[in-house]
Amino acid sequence: MSNHQHITNNAIDLLKKMIAIPSLSKEEKEVADLIEQYLQENEITTGRLINNVYALNKYFDPSKQSILLNSHHDTVKPAKGYTTDPFTPTETEGRLIGLGSNDAGGPLVSLIATFIHFFERNDLPFNIILAATAEEEISGTNGIELLLKAETFLEKLHGSEIMGALVGEPTKMEMAVAERGLLVLDGTVHGKAGHAAREEGINAIYLAMQDIQAIAEMNFEKTSELLGKTTVKVTVIETDNKAHNVVPASCKFVVDVRVNEQYGFDEVLERLKANVKAELVPRSFRLRSSMIPMDHPIVKAGKNLGLAHYGSPTTSDKALMSFPALKIGPGDSARSHTADEYIYITEIENGISGYIQLLEATISVY
Repeated sequence: MSNHQHITNNAIDLLKKMIAIPSLSKEEKEVADLIEQYLQENEITTGRLINNVYALNKYFDPSKQSILLNSHHDTVKPAKGYTTDPFTPTETEGRLIGLGSNDAGGPLVSLIATFIHFFERNDLPFNIILAATAEEEISGTNGIELLLKAETFLEKLHGSEIMGALVGEPTKMEMAVAERGLLVLDGTVHGKAGHAAREEGINAIYLAMQDIQAIAEMNFEKTSELLGKTTVKVTVIETDNKAHNVVPASCKFVVDVRVNEQYGFDEVLERLKANVKAELVPRSFRLRSSMIPMDHPIVKAGKNLGLAHYGSPTTSDKALMSFPALKIGPGDSARSHTADEYIYITEIENGISGYIQLLEATISVY
């Protein structure tokens, strides 16, 4: 058996063990323990910050720049409709079925295998850092964002600049060079309570419907070549009222805004406020749109390998990085968060070889 095949088989075994451990966001301790133990069994010194596990290549040199290999080990809750136990890895017809197999277990174990492949290389022109992180699915603050700012992590780098990152997400091993930003708004409309049987009160649901219609008709004109248009969708509507005979005094709704690089969050928010009567409160301004330059060494390397590139409508931890990052990995985003989530075994094999080839090509153009 070749060394590459050995690393691949170990990666698949690791993914099966990860699937078997429930690792919902904020509940990742056991899967982080597993990953940490796996790296240590491969004689790799690890660092740990809450449920984030990281490691540096053996011949880490602070005078060199670094490339970060990052993916997440947390999952969403299982979707309804699983025909198998989501926490039992099931291999059938070349597929590995289980929660988190595609998003983002497959990309993560492929990056871990890639890191192990390069770990003992003493001729690298840059360092390689591995980070298996938490809370990506909820855009939490105790994942990659916490790690990148942590003194304990920065001290290990001794001033080495992270010049780029590979963010492992299911992209069919195509290069997602840009991402739309995510702005989530909580809207509240105030009416006046009254008895439903009498002509009393001001129905907050009706007022909210007017705002929702206005939002549906809004158009953000500036289109991005890679990311398309900025889109606005109302995704939740609710009242605190549980009685059928009471006109509700307030109505709340949630607005999901996917922002291209042509607009700032402040501009989008102000335009929305100008078109509605509701109070609109942003949950966060953290997940802004991002783009890695097309002349970045990692992207140039990918283009030399003939990899396709595109703009991604979904958001990842790439949005929380202050340095250029390329989202790329085995699997298909369309399978994420679905019942009977799966990844093909061949996709993991090709993911590992694809990552290795991409880093080798980056070395050539660096």
